[in-house]
Amino acid sequence: MNQPVRSPFVESLPVADTLAGLPGSDVAWLDAARRENLDAFADAGLPDTRVEAWKYTALRALAQRRFAHGDAQAATRAIDIPALALPGVEGPRLVFVNGVFRADLSSLASLPAGLSLRPLSRALREDAEGLRFALSHRYREAGDAFARLNASLAGDGVVLRVAAGVSVTAPVHLLFVGAAAENDLGWHLRNVVELEEGASLVLVEHHAASGAQKHLSTVVGDIVLRDGARLDHVMLQDAAEEASLIRRTQLRLNARAHATLHALELGGALVRHDLRTELCGDEARFDSRGVFALHGRQHADTQLVVQHKALNTASESIWRGVADQRSRGVLRGAIVVAEGADGADASLSSKNLLLSAQAEIDTKPELEIYADEVKAAHGATVGQLDERALFYLRSRGIPHAEARALLTAAFCRAVLQDMPNEALRDHVSQLLLSHLPAE
Repeated sequence: MNQPVRSPFVESLPVADTLAGLPGSDVAWLDAARRENLDAFADAGLPDTRVEAWKYTALRALAQRRFAHGDAQAATRAIDIPALALPGVEGPRLVFVNGVFRADLSSLASLPAGLSLRPLSRALREDAEGLRFALSHRYREAGDAFARLNASLAGDGVVLRVAAGVSVTAPVHLLFVGAAAENDLGWHLRNVVELEEGASLVLVEHHAASGAQKHLSTVVGDIVLRDGARLDHVMLQDAAEEASLIRRTQLRLNARAHATLHALELGGALVRHDLRTELCGDEARFDSRGVFALHGRQHADTQLVVQHKALNTASESIWRGVADQRSRGVLRGAIVVAEGADGADASLSSKNLLLSAQAEIDTKPELEIYADEVKAAHGATVGQLDERALFYLRSRGIPHAEARALLTAAFCRAVLQDMPNEALRDHVSQLLLSHLPAE
């Protein structure tokens, strides 16, 4: 029987001795899960556009590439940390360079009481059994290729826990830096975040670049909020222009828990974010605000799924997209209200702006309701700049490029205005403005 032809991407996957070198490789259940996920990925390969979840994101070019696994020089690469610092974010910091934890660049000396923050490699040495639920998952859906890959090859990541009733006031900064290297590298990170009952945290997840490179990284995050917990999560993605970044974030909210997300997608050539939220407890709430600003041939794909599974849950999602030149943006926003989830109140707004005849934005709102007494609404638009507003600004002496940038920035402002950290909000707003087209 002929063996299926494997793509260069699959052929370049590391062999068994690489798995043996990962942290926790001496833990039987973890080793079994890694091997099973890697075998499943190798058998199925990368998904194509016939898989519904990947309908708008073709991976043909990625399938022809080979990536070296890991970076032997990551521990000594020079990184300008002050240049990557964020205003208003001065609390504990974990730094990873090309997927490798850098203690010398991190700031963990004085963690507040009730906050546990460790790299995954260390957490596996100290308490592997405590991570069993999060790391032993087998991904079986056709569209889960990168989650399988991450589950089999993740060499590090973050384990963050906040004790019951503890409010961590200083934002925690997770900084993932892609640095220039001799070869195209591939690395995989797994983050586990848990807020116990009544805890609260501000978390800043920051993907940045130090030099031009074409690396591939995958990041999978499992976030659990116990009863009454509160999370403010900022995701700032400013990766290198040619980098590929595939992320999956899974949130589970218990009763009266509240998560707020502000997501900004600016960098990368191929960016994909699967964001899945389950409102599992009564009166849980999830608010998300997101924006992507693309140019050149950038491609950003966000798959947002919010599942209401308990009584009187609420969600509000506001997303904006801007695409210029030959870029392409994708937003799938799905709201699912399960049977028995009465009292759910859900809304999703997706508004998008095309700044070029060659740019493309695909937005796909979905609504599935299996319960009674539900309020749910969604809407999606794709349009162009208001010519009358543009004419008005120009008639006041504002140059065309500046008027265009002002209108585009105003269009995006709705997703940032309620970010609680004022200094960070101002910085992010300026960063967004710098990525908007000038002509």
